[in-house]
Amino acid sequence: MVNSSVKPRTHGTILKAGSPCEFTPIEFRQLRALKTPAGVQRFLDSLPYHLADTAWSPRKVLRERTAHCLEGAIFGAAALRVLGFPPLLWDLEAVNDTDHVLAIFKLRGCWGAVAKSNFSGCRYREPVYRTLRELAMSYFNIYFNLRSERTLRRYSQPVNLSRFDRQHWMTSGRSIWFVPEYLCIIPHSPLLTPVQSRKLTRIDKRTRAAEMLGHVSKKAK
Repeated sequence: MVNSSVKPRTHGTILKAGSPCEFTPIEFRQLRALKTPAGVQRFLDSLPYHLADTAWSPRKVLRERTAHCLEGAIFGAAALRVLGFPPLLWDLEAVNDTDHVLAIFKLRGCWGAVAKSNFSGCRYREPVYRTLRELAMSYFNIYFNLRSERTLRRYSQPVNLSRFDRQHWMTSGRSIWFVPEYLCIIPHSPLLTPVQSRKLTRIDKRTRAAEMLGHVSKKAK
């Protein structure tokens, strides 16, 4: 667990309770009560995972008490901002699979992450990774599709969501599709060479079973 006594070095706009067009005092207190990145992760873990094609703001997630990967990451960035971190979103890009979006933070010069995922291992990371590539590679071995293929290929640079403050990404009652749309157009760095990609093996049954513990699937009609 991250030591709650450690105060992060802050960057950008830090939120204050009652700020115009931002969280209400009650919402602000709820987020402050999470205290640490690990606390943010515990809150995300407590929310049921849903499969709807939505892009809710953090305020909407607080009210609905459910989220998927994208919404969980955006919520995580907002919660980390309240705790004094910059609101950084980060995209992992896959082939023959969906991307994974996370909120990332830095402590003592190292990167960590909070995330909502339908797979066990694609969630929290302690802030022990010296580079973003190291952090991305920590997800590689357990990032797979339903054909058991290892699919992670690229990672983005962090996106500071304060760039979308004028669009009220934290509190909007409307969908905030402008956030994932931006993630789709930014550059991503490769993790593997073409030869490495061609030589990959599939994950084994034991790893698949462990990573899909609690996996939520669409119900057949």
